[in-house]
Amino acid sequence: MTIGSARAELAALAIADRPERWSSLGFTVADGRIVLGSVGVVLDGAGHGITGWTLRHADGAAGGVDGLATTTTSAPAPDPVEHPNRALGIDQVVVVTPDFDRTAAALEHAAMPLRRIRDGGGFRQGFRRLGPAILELVEAPTAPATAFWGLVIVVPDLAALGQRLAPHLGEARDAVQPGRHIAALGREAGLGTRVAFMDPD
Repeated sequence: MTIGSARAELAALAIADRPERWSSLGFTVADGRIVLGSVGVVLDGAGHGITGWTLRHADGAAGGVDGLATTTTSAPAPDPVEHPNRALGIDQVVVVTPDFDRTAAALEHAAMPLRRIRDGGGFRQGFRRLGPAILELVEAPTAPATAFWGLVIVVPDLAALGQRLAPHLGEARDAVQPGRHIAALGREAGLGTRVAFMDPD
């Protein structure tokens, strides 16, 4: 990354889920698209789970980052949208890799510099700020390839969301971030994407 250059920002995600699945969970969906904070989410792509991302200020990332399908944009962020489930935005996007150092170097080259590394107990977690969201890179030696694993969405009230999404939302537990809590959405909710919800920072 060139010193003084802009850091990459998350602009959008492509997710291979049917729009009605997300709508049933309380997200506002319009023309197959969701807006979470300042990040667009395009639904109904081919494949499974998160299939790609779009970045700003990351021209060197066009075509892919260590196997992650990547496009770039200079378009401005969309206006925020209100959701019945009160989702505020994306807190984290999680990527797994069998080669932590290789993927970390590719991210650095694409204007996504390392912010910190955490020992997860036998594996490393690397964190990078991508504008409105955090990228969490998780070391997974048995993973077949670098891939998107899931995302964490911020909501103002986990307890209220749990009542709305019962029985699909798991019990809230302490998050890695001090003072915050996280709850995972069960696979029976019908999403092909791993999703968790977290209270605000």
